Amino acid sequence: MSEVNPIPPDRPFVVPYMTIGARTDGSPGGAADAIEWYTAAFGARETNRQMAPGGDKLMHAELVLGDGLIFLADDFPEWGGEASAPAALAGSTVTMHRYVADCDATIDKAVAMGAEVLMPPADMFWGDRFGSIRDPFGHKWSIATHVRDVTPEEMEAAAAAMFAEGPDQQQSEG
Repeated sequence: MSEVNPIPPDRPFVVPYMTIGARTDGSPGGAADAIEWYTAAFGARETNRQMAPGGDKLMHAELVLGDGLIFLADDFPEWGGEASAPAALAGSTVTMHRYVADCDATIDKAVAMGAEVLMPPADMFWGDRFGSIRDPFGHKWSIATHVRDVTPEEMEAAAAAMFAEGPDQQQSEG
């Protein structure tokens, strides 16, 4: 019997696993549609797709996004006892974060493809140009471009100033 590495050598990190359901506008969606969207909007590359018996649902897929990996599948509440796609949960508790060369262009492209802006891009105190969206499948994404280095002391002072202003004030160095 051969030795099997319990952790595949190309996966020593946390891999987000997204459950995909209907689109946020209520139209049919699903993992296959999400793969098309993530490929077009973010440049993801599909490396693995496994359909469930019968071929009507995607049981597992793998996408490479930059240097990262994302797993995704259709929602299967009939097997797990409860639906877990964002639409079934009335939202998502997780935000996927991605660094890109041009935050504004990436968000603009995603919005043109049906994403909703949650926070418009702005220059943030921690040194990133940063904004966030909700994709058409209900998943939240924060998109950032690092624009300047900030010392821990500068960041601490800026965070204290932002919290002193309160949550209704958007912190930006625009």
